[in-house]
Amino acid sequence: MNRDALHELVNRIPEGDLIAAQRYLEYLATNPAYRSALAAPPDDEPVTEGDAQAIERSGTEIRAGRVVEHEAILREFGLE
Repeated sequence: MNRDALHELVNRIPEGDLIAAQRYLEYLATNPAYRSALAAPPDDEPVTEGDAQAIERSGTEIRAGRVVEHEAILREFGLE
């Protein structure tokens, strides 16, 4: 991918989606946390048995539909 190819993609975005595309591109271009995450070295710590069990439990919970909506968490902490 180069800038010319990206410009071509931008030219194909429907008018109604231009604001969303602009916001996303501004985020990519200016968000220091995003840029830092991209530049960070890969995580080289091994996954422990406890980690693996926690990952499996969370997957089981999600597949079973036992999740808490983002809005509920915000309400719980008085942020909504």
